[in-house]
Amino acid sequence: MAWDEWEQLKADALQRQQGSTQMQLNELDGGGGFGGPSRPDTYGDLKVANDGLTKIGKAAFGLYNQLWDKARVTVPSSDSAAADLSKQGFALGPGLKHVSNRWEEQLKSLMDACAHISNHMRVTKKLHDNDEGYIQRQMSSIAALDAGFDERVGAPGEKNSIYGEPSKKKEE
Repeated sequence: MAWDEWEQLKADALQRQQGSTQMQLNELDGGGGFGGPSRPDTYGDLKVANDGLTKIGKAAFGLYNQLWDKARVTVPSSDSAAADLSKQGFALGPGLKHVSNRWEEQLKSLMDACAHISNHMRVTKKLHDNDEGYIQRQMSSIAALDAGFDERVGAPGEKNSIYGEPSKKKEE
Protein backbone atom coordinates (compact mmCIF):
# COMPACT_ATOMS: atom_id res chain seq x y z
CA MET A 1 0.00 0.00 0.00
CA ALA A 2 1.45 3.37 -0.96
CA TRP A 3 1.99 6.04 1.68
CA ASP A 4 -0.41 8.48 -0.02
CA GLU A 5 -3.11 5.82 -0.06
CA TRP A 6 -2.62 5.22 3.68
CA GLU A 7 -2.90 8.93 4.43
CA GLN A 8 -6.09 9.12 2.35
CA LEU A 9 -7.63 6.19 4.28
CA LYS A 10 -6.82 7.87 7.60
CA ALA A 11 -8.36 11.15 6.43
CA ASP A 12 -11.50 9.34 5.23
CA ALA A 13 -11.85 7.56 8.58
CA LEU A 14 -11.49 10.83 10.45
CA GLN A 15 -14.09 12.46 8.22
CA ARG A 16 -16.55 9.60 8.81
CA GLN A 17 -15.97 9.81 12.57
CA GLN A 18 -16.63 13.55 12.69
CA GLY A 19 -19.64 13.34 10.42
CA SER A 20 -21.47 10.52 12.19
CA THR A 21 -23.20 10.26 15.52
CA GLN A 22 -21.89 7.35 17.52
CA MET A 23 -21.63 6.30 21.11
CA GLN A 24 -18.29 6.99 22.76
CA LEU A 25 -17.56 5.87 26.28
CA ASN A 26 -15.08 8.61 27.01
CA GLU A 27 -17.29 11.61 26.23
CA LEU A 28 -20.56 13.22 27.22
CA ASP A 29 -22.91 15.43 25.34
CA GLY A 30 -21.62 18.38 27.39
CA GLY A 31 -24.95 18.79 29.15
CA GLY A 32 -23.54 17.96 32.55
CA GLY A 33 -25.65 14.83 32.95
CA PHE A 34 -24.91 11.83 35.08
CA GLY A 35 -21.91 9.61 34.64
CA GLY A 36 -18.94 11.81 33.98
CA PRO A 37 -17.39 15.16 33.31
CA SER A 38 -19.26 18.00 31.69
CA ARG A 39 -16.26 19.39 29.80
CA PRO A 40 -15.76 17.83 26.35
CA ASP A 41 -11.94 17.92 26.66
CA THR A 42 -11.93 15.78 29.82
CA TYR A 43 -11.81 12.02 29.54
CA GLY A 44 -13.41 9.70 32.04
CA ASP A 45 -10.99 7.93 34.35
CA LEU A 46 -11.72 5.31 36.92
CA LYS A 47 -11.13 7.11 40.19
CA VAL A 48 -11.61 5.77 43.65
CA ALA A 49 -11.32 8.22 46.47
CA ASN A 50 -9.27 6.26 48.96
CA ASP A 51 -10.18 8.83 51.60
CA GLY A 52 -13.84 7.92 51.22
CA LEU A 53 -13.17 4.20 51.38
CA THR A 54 -11.00 4.66 54.43
CA LYS A 55 -13.60 6.78 56.21
CA ILE A 56 -16.38 4.28 55.55
CA GLY A 57 -14.20 1.38 56.66
CA LYS A 58 -13.11 3.18 59.85
CA ALA A 59 -16.70 4.15 60.69
CA ALA A 60 -17.87 0.56 60.26
CA PHE A 61 -14.96 -0.71 62.37
CA GLY A 62 -15.70 1.90 65.05
CA LEU A 63 -19.37 0.92 65.13
CA TYR A 64 -18.39 -2.75 65.41
CA ASN A 65 -16.16 -1.97 68.40
CA GLN A 66 -18.85 0.13 70.09
CA LEU A 67 -21.42 -2.63 69.62
CA TRP A 68 -18.95 -5.15 71.05
CA ASP A 69 -18.18 -2.98 74.08
CA LYS A 70 -21.60 -1.51 74.89
CA ALA A 71 -24.45 -3.50 73.36
CA ARG A 72 -23.23 -6.93 74.44
CA VAL A 73 -23.16 -5.92 78.11
CA THR A 74 -26.91 -6.29 78.51
CA VAL A 75 -27.06 -9.91 77.32
CA PRO A 76 -25.46 -11.71 80.33
CA SER A 77 -27.37 -9.62 82.88
CA SER A 78 -30.66 -10.17 81.02
CA ASP A 79 -30.04 -13.91 80.87
CA SER A 80 -29.31 -14.15 84.58
CA ALA A 81 -32.37 -12.00 85.39
CA ALA A 82 -34.55 -14.21 83.17
CA ALA A 83 -33.26 -17.36 84.89
CA ASP A 84 -33.84 -15.83 88.34
CA LEU A 85 -37.39 -14.74 87.45
CA SER A 86 -38.16 -18.19 86.01
CA LYS A 87 -36.92 -19.89 89.23
CA GLN A 88 -39.22 -17.69 91.27
CA GLY A 89 -42.18 -18.70 89.12
CA PHE A 90 -42.73 -15.41 87.27
CA ALA A 91 -44.05 -15.71 83.71
CA LEU A 92 -41.87 -12.71 82.83
CA GLY A 93 -38.72 -14.93 82.99
CA PRO A 94 -39.26 -16.83 79.71
CA GLY A 95 -40.38 -13.59 77.98
CA LEU A 96 -37.21 -11.80 79.08
CA LYS A 97 -35.13 -14.78 77.91
CA HIS A 98 -36.84 -14.60 74.49
CA VAL A 99 -36.12 -10.87 74.23
CA SER A 100 -32.50 -11.47 75.27
CA ASN A 101 -32.07 -14.18 72.61
CA ARG A 102 -33.56 -11.96 69.89
CA TRP A 103 -31.34 -9.06 70.99
CA GLU A 104 -28.26 -11.28 70.74
CA GLU A 105 -29.26 -12.56 67.28
CA GLN A 106 -29.88 -9.05 65.95
CA LEU A 107 -26.68 -7.75 67.55
CA LYS A 108 -24.61 -10.51 65.95
CA SER A 109 -26.23 -9.78 62.59
CA LEU A 110 -25.45 -6.06 62.86
CA MET A 111 -21.89 -6.71 64.02
CA ASP A 112 -21.35 -9.11 61.11
CA ALA A 113 -22.60 -6.46 58.68
CA CYS A 114 -20.22 -3.86 60.18
CA ALA A 115 -17.29 -6.26 59.95
CA HIS A 116 -18.21 -7.11 56.37
CA ILE A 117 -18.35 -3.43 55.37
CA SER A 118 -15.06 -2.67 57.10
CA ASN A 119 -13.28 -5.61 55.50
CA HIS A 120 -14.79 -4.91 52.08
CA MET A 121 -13.62 -1.28 52.14
CA ARG A 122 -10.10 -2.35 53.11
CA VAL A 123 -9.96 -4.97 50.35
CA THR A 124 -11.51 -2.61 47.78
CA LYS A 125 -8.97 0.11 48.60
CA LYS A 126 -6.10 -2.36 48.27
CA LEU A 127 -7.39 -3.78 44.98
CA HIS A 128 -7.88 -0.33 43.45
CA ASP A 129 -4.42 0.77 44.60
CA ASN A 130 -2.94 -2.34 42.98
CA ASP A 131 -4.93 -1.75 39.78
CA GLU A 132 -3.83 1.88 39.67
CA GLY A 133 -0.18 0.89 40.05
CA TYR A 134 -0.49 -1.76 37.36
CA ILE A 135 -2.15 0.65 34.92
CA GLN A 136 0.48 3.31 35.55
CA ARG A 137 3.29 0.79 34.94
CA GLN A 138 1.66 -0.38 31.72
CA MET A 139 1.01 3.12 30.46
CA SER A 140 4.53 4.32 31.24
CA SER A 141 6.05 1.36 29.39
CA ILE A 142 3.78 2.06 26.39
CA ALA A 143 4.84 5.73 26.41
CA ALA A 144 8.52 4.72 26.47
CA LEU A 145 7.93 2.25 23.64
CA ASP A 146 6.06 4.86 21.58
CA ALA A 147 8.78 7.41 22.10
CA GLY A 148 11.38 4.84 21.09
CA PHE A 149 9.70 4.37 17.72
CA ASP A 150 8.96 8.04 17.18
CA GLU A 151 11.44 9.42 14.66
CA ARG A 152 10.71 12.95 15.83
CA VAL A 153 12.34 12.29 19.22
CA GLY A 154 15.88 12.20 17.92
CA ALA A 155 17.76 12.80 14.74
CA PRO A 156 18.20 9.76 12.46
CA GLY A 157 21.26 7.75 13.39
CA GLU A 158 21.61 9.26 16.87
CA LYS A 159 20.77 7.61 20.16
CA ASN A 160 17.18 8.25 21.20
CA SER A 161 17.13 10.38 24.37
CA ILE A 162 14.07 8.58 25.76
CA TYR A 163 16.30 5.73 26.89
CA GLY A 164 18.52 8.02 28.97
CA GLU A 165 22.22 7.83 29.42
CA PRO A 166 23.90 4.43 29.62
CA SER A 167 24.60 3.33 33.18
CA LYS A 168 28.23 3.44 34.24
CA LYS A 169 29.38 0.36 36.09
CA LYS A 170 31.55 0.88 39.15
CA GLU A 171 34.98 -0.61 39.02
CA GLU A 172 36.07 -2.25 42.27
